[in-house]
Amino acid sequence: MSSCSRVALVTGANKGIGFAIARDLCRQFSGDVVLTARDEARGRAAVQQLQAEGLSPRFHLLDIDDLQSIRALRDFLRKEYGGLNVLVNNAGIAFKPDDPTPFDVQAEVTLKTNFFATRNVCIELLPIIKPHGRVVNISSLEGSKALENCSADLQKKFRCETLTEEDLVDLMKKFVEDTNNEVHEREGWPNSAYGVSKLGVTVLSRILAQHLDEKRKADRILLNACCPGWVKTDMGGPHGPRTVEEGAETPVYLALLPPDATEPHGQLVHDKVVQNW
Repeated sequence: MSSCSRVALVTGANKGIGFAIARDLCRQFSGDVVLTARDEARGRAAVQQLQAEGLSPRFHLLDIDDLQSIRALRDFLRKEYGGLNVLVNNAGIAFKPDDPTPFDVQAEVTLKTNFFATRNVCIELLPIIKPHGRVVNISSLEGSKALENCSADLQKKFRCETLTEEDLVDLMKKFVEDTNNEVHEREGWPNSAYGVSKLGVTVLSRILAQHLDEKRKADRILLNACCPGWVKTDMGGPHGPRTVEEGAETPVYLALLPPDATEPHGQLVHDKVVQNW
């Protein structure tokens, strides 16, 4: 591949919404699409499924919980393409409502992947995003609901326009610590590890967008968070009212915003509409 070739990448794309996003990008994006998964066999099976539909994705192994795996992917993108045009951070986890795992363990595991690992992907890959690049972080309106269920003090902190990335990281760590010490409710946190993790992703997206404006304003990179809605997947369960194709619509819309677009940027988008939160 030459460094002038365009490339889009989707994390956690071997099934569910990620798979549907990769499929749509294969159809609509003018360039290569890299489908990533942490399980090589499942990832390659997903690629074969799309190839059977006449599409041509590439596969690359990626476990977002493993920093070395993220860096290996970064090096591959640098070598093959000279960077990255579109990044869709889709990989994530959620415990089922009836899962017996203790809440403090759920909090630590959920935030490790959904917030901290997603942040690591951004740290490693944002510097190689090419001008007019697009970054889409899959979040959820469950994050907005979690914010509403936080104490007034926590709400003020999360909504503060001058909240730094380090401050946000400290807040996410505090949630995990407070659940471990069984004081999270007293400290003003809601009873949703998934919700808090996605609140973190939404706020992180706002902060990272500000960083891009400060450091690379001329590049006109747009970075947003989005909620795909409640989708019928392994993670979303059998009762989700949306198909994976419907869930992919807003992420793909944001991934394919035209080169001259200036917004949305640093926003939470649901059904292609910017959300107030």
